[in-house]
Amino acid sequence: MNTPTAPTTTPQTTPTITEFISSSQQRPDLDTPFALENPYMLELNLRGSAWAKQGSMVAYQGAISFKREGIFSRGLIQLFMGRLTAEGAKLMKVEGTGRVYLADKGKRVQILRLQNEAIFVNGNDVLAFDPTIDSKITMMRSFGASLAGGLFNIRLSGTGNVAITSHHTPLALLVTPNRDVFADPNATVAWSSGLDVSVKTDIQLKTLFGRGSGESIQLRFRGNGWVLIQPYEEVQIKPRAR
Repeated sequence: MNTPTAPTTTPQTTPTITEFISSSQQRPDLDTPFALENPYMLELNLRGSAWAKQGSMVAYQGAISFKREGIFSRGLIQLFMGRLTAEGAKLMKVEGTGRVYLADKGKRVQILRLQNEAIFVNGNDVLAFDPTIDSKITMMRSFGASLAGGLFNIRLSGTGNVAITSHHTPLALLVTPNRDVFADPNATVAWSSGLDVSVKTDIQLKTLFGRGSGESIQLRFRGNGWVLIQPYEEVQIKPRAR
């Protein structure tokens, strides 16, 4: 009787400290204003200013300053609306010369180049954008949207770089006149401007006071464009009492 032989395995080589640092160090070849060090970390090669999500800075090199968004930055109305939004929609101004590294809870980062166009982004998913980009907090006037946590979004318009985040790899769904897209507000990352966005609700007593289907509130997108969704339902952080 033949004795079965154990499968052979390739021994794993433990890297030395020098090898580990070499394989994970910053990339010296990155010199564009917005660049990805890896799929989860954005590098700003700063020679001036940019806007970034508050709390997203993980490291920097050079002469850099960080200023919280204030009353003179975007006006009284935007400041007031900003105080009503989730903490994820708050911004800071990054100024100086050097390299700034931004990340958001290990989420995947995507850099987009706007060319005299506009997009809407969930407030939780805006990581950074150029000062040439105009930002405006928009409110979806719907009872259903407020229950879903999708009451406020940010409209980014103009020409320049925008960095957004998502949990895992996002999926872009095309919207056409004969094919609407319905999405969970907590899984919706961004969408193109020009789309007609409304809220579809199926709220019943069992949904509000017990265990419902969990899919009672959806965003409906109509027209021509696209919707970016993530394979994760991110519930926005509720604003803190002031």
